Amino acid sequence: MTTMTIQKILFAVSIFISLSLSAQQTNKNLTGNIDSNTKKDVQVYVTSANKSLLFQNFQLSFNSQPKATAPTTITLNPSQVFQEIDGFGAAITGSSCYNLLRMTQANRTKILRETFDPLSGMGYSYIRISIGCSDFSMDEFTCCDTPGIENFRIHELDRRDLFPILKEILTINPQLKILASPWTCPRWMKVNNLKDLQPFNSWTSGQLNPKYYQDYARYFVKYLQAMKKEGFDIVAVTIQNEPLNRGNSVSLYMSWQEQASFVKNALGPQFAKAGIKTKIVVFDHNYNYDNITDQLNYPVKMYADPEVARYVDGAAYHAYGGDKRAMMEVHNAYPEKNLYFTEMSIGSWNYSFDGDLMWSMREIGIGSLNNFCKSVIVWNLMLDENGAPNRPGGCTTCYGAVDISSKDYSTLDRKSHYYTIGHLSKVISPGAKRIGTKGYQPSGLYYTAVENTDGTYGLVALNDSNEPLGITIADETHGFDYAVPAKSVASFRWKK
Repeated sequence: MTTMTIQKILFAVSIFISLSLSAQQTNKNLTGNIDSNTKKDVQVYVTSANKSLLFQNFQLSFNSQPKATAPTTITLNPSQVFQEIDGFGAAITGSSCYNLLRMTQANRTKILRETFDPLSGMGYSYIRISIGCSDFSMDEFTCCDTPGIENFRIHELDRRDLFPILKEILTINPQLKILASPWTCPRWMKVNNLKDLQPFNSWTSGQLNPKYYQDYARYFVKYLQAMKKEGFDIVAVTIQNEPLNRGNSVSLYMSWQEQASFVKNALGPQFAKAGIKTKIVVFDHNYNYDNITDQLNYPVKMYADPEVARYVDGAAYHAYGGDKRAMMEVHNAYPEKNLYFTEMSIGSWNYSFDGDLMWSMREIGIGSLNNFCKSVIVWNLMLDENGAPNRPGGCTTCYGAVDISSKDYSTLDRKSHYYTIGHLSKVISPGAKRIGTKGYQPSGLYYTAVENTDGTYGLVALNDSNEPLGITIADETHGFDYAVPAKSVASFRWKK
């Protein structure tokens, strides 16, 4: 081992020890409330894969002399501006609402504040809800189960369960954004295929009958108008959750050809006629397009028709198949179109806290943002310890971002997804612009940086290596040092 290597190790260890001691003195609670008497220049939040640190808050001071030339320096470049960030959050499903409503009011308010309050909490800022039911609802339903679009109405389960939770969250964070997605059209609009056009009275699979394109477009319009009347502004809709997945317990197959025709001939014109400003987002499925040959590059094929593209804001992705680079490919082809990450679940098939914390932050946190994504939303804010409530034929092995004990509806198990989103939302606010970075990039270190609208910088870093990494972070005028612990996530926020 060289003298230089020994010096680097000692430097990293000394910083880590001093910061750990500082953390013991200044950390106040999970969500990082800070005593104003001890507040310093930089706020740091750290979660380690071994759970020794769980969103622990540290305060750092700027260096007396910036070290922008040190070999371990990450330098921000605010003149290099990329996409604007919309926010981060989780899906508020019927199952999430069911579990939340079984908590005491005091306990429910506590976890919702911890999650959504931008000052005292993590500041989750974007949620996804279903139009009608999803595979995590209390029953199968749409907003128009009786044939005839004149029979449209918001379902009683949404009024009973979803609306009270949305109102409570909006009281905590009035700037919350809501994205809505249908899992299926009403069954009376379905056919078995587009050749035979036979009625297909099933919650699972089927396709939208073209003769009902106008009615289904009105369905979206009526839904958005009804939700606005209830006090819920829906900022964006996706046309269909997982349109290439016929097998979900609630589903509808919708090729890019079908979505293009529906947008061009019905949904876009109906939105324009009704003065609807809600964004239309297409695809909403896996990076690999489920390996269906004629569906590869789904949104790109839609954008090729200018009469479709004029109505579409962008495309949404899930990470159950393929790689995040698919978003960069779409961005390179149509840089004016936006990109969103709208779903990823954890469950018994793929989960350990340490493994998923590393993977999720690398792939769907930092990775998505560095591939021009505007938002990251994970699946199911809350389930119980049995992955419930869930629907027959749907996922019975999924975990929530938070799991609650069905024995007392009080004991909480915060999973890795909860902290992944928290690390992003705490230091990257809605409206932030991702900016350039350069410099130190050893194996296992990943990061992304933004300039927030309040005059702060935010940076999220992942150390996926087995050793602490001592880094210096520098902007135009300031610099500070930190040793990111092995296998951990660290988020930083500081004034310019």
